[in-house]
Amino acid sequence: MFGKKSKSRQERLERGLGKTRTSLFGRLNRLIRGRDTVDDAVLDELEEVLVTSDVGVKTTLEIVRRIQERVARDRYVSSAELEQHIREEIVRLLHDHRHQGFGSPLAGNPHVIMIVGVNGVGKTTTVGKMAYHYAQAGRSVTIGAADTFRAAAIEQLEVWAQRAGATLIKQRHGADPASVAYDTVQSAMARGTDVVLIDTAGRLHTRTSLMDELSKIKRVLGRQHQGAPHEVLLVLDASIGQNAMVQAAQFSRSVNVTGLVITKLDGTAKGGIIIGISNELKIPVQYIGVGEQLEDLQVFDAQRFVAALYA
Repeated sequence: MFGKKSKSRQERLERGLGKTRTSLFGRLNRLIRGRDTVDDAVLDELEEVLVTSDVGVKTTLEIVRRIQERVARDRYVSSAELEQHIREEIVRLLHDHRHQGFGSPLAGNPHVIMIVGVNGVGKTTTVGKMAYHYAQAGRSVTIGAADTFRAAAIEQLEVWAQRAGATLIKQRHGADPASVAYDTVQSAMARGTDVVLIDTAGRLHTRTSLMDELSKIKRVLGRQHQGAPHEVLLVLDASIGQNAMVQAAQFSRSVNVTGLVITKLDGTAKGGIIIGISNELKIPVQYIGVGEQLEDLQVFDAQRFVAALYA
């Protein structure tokens, strides 16, 4: 159906979402199985399953309300029909956020992407994997090591840059991150680079001074190159559940997040958080991480995501 390469990606996605599938959709299947009609008791149970699976209260109520409207309109809804309705509603909440992938047209020349997020979410690894995939799509890449507070981040990026054939711009440990970002874009413009990836420090979202520094980096990029950064991607760890919603809201207020990268989906049953964050904050999920391999960083596709949850 999806072709050989896509099928491999789908298999990786299904494997990576195994815990979420067992937890969330396994519970939904047990709830729905054998029901002849959908009554208030079923809808109440549906609401409980969604809320306790980190989908979020607001999004859960929206899904249940839409199911209620369908039931009222159709008068009779079987268990199979209810399952289909749930799938359709989840896809609808995510459908408008389709990303075209690493080979799609770029908004700027160079196209500047700023990567933000707290410590430990897999931000630097995500930068490295994105560099690799852009290079595989035929794009030249320059990486800016603006996480100057964690020395290991620079070493990590050096390995990734070599692997991807990307250029790495760095300064000494403790240097001004905005200065690194400036140098990175300057170098990329001089070289005619297609894509610039700016790695930033693992900001604690509760520290205003650190959030202000991210805003400073963003302003420096904008003054240097019109429209930059063209994307601000927030990396979130799926395993923290509803705390990811808080982080997304905080970062979005400081740097106007344009897209999300949800990592570590393979190690958690809380993958339902994707649905809630995307719907409630209106921030599209651009990429998801379903494992440690290069191919496990995938462009997010709502249809594939829901298909994997029901596999």
